[in-house]
Amino acid sequence: GSFALLAQACGRLLAAPDGPRIAALEAGGWDTHADQKRRLVQPLRQLDDGLIALRDGLGDDAWRRTVVLVMTEFGRTARINGTGGTDHGTATVAFLLGGAVRGGRVAGTWPGLAGPALFENRDLAPTTDVRSVALGVLQDHLAIPPSAHAMIFPGPTASPMRGLVAA
Repeated sequence: GSFALLAQACGRLLAAPDGPRIAALEAGGWDTHADQKRRLVQPLRQLDDGLIALRDGLGDDAWRRTVVLVMTEFGRTARINGTGGTDHGTATVAFLLGGAVRGGRVAGTWPGLAGPALFENRDLAPTTDVRSVALGVLQDHLAIPPSAHAMIFPGPTASPMRGLVAA
């Protein structure tokens, strides 16, 4: 698909000796208020194909030095609604991948899905600010100093999550 082609081209640009050090890609189709199980198949396939194409475009050498952050701007409710989908919620998930990631683990706290653990009895309880993940990667992988964090994420300060990137 077009996202995979974009991701592969992005990988080639990032791998070039004079190429950029950072890129942002967007994939749509995630806002599934109805028929979610069926409707998420295509966006998940698109993401999977795109990440593989990005890695292929980067090549082995650049991939070893790469961190990819996959995130969304909003979460979903923990329970399916009456139309077989989920509504906008608070918590979400972020994934880090790439050769420079200290992986093989879950970083953060899993509150569970039992009734008392849900935020406002409907959402996965937020336990980690996704800005902390992004700032940890920016600081430890790209050497962006803490003095620049407020320019990247204006407003209330998030503390960088450390130890996400291999030394």
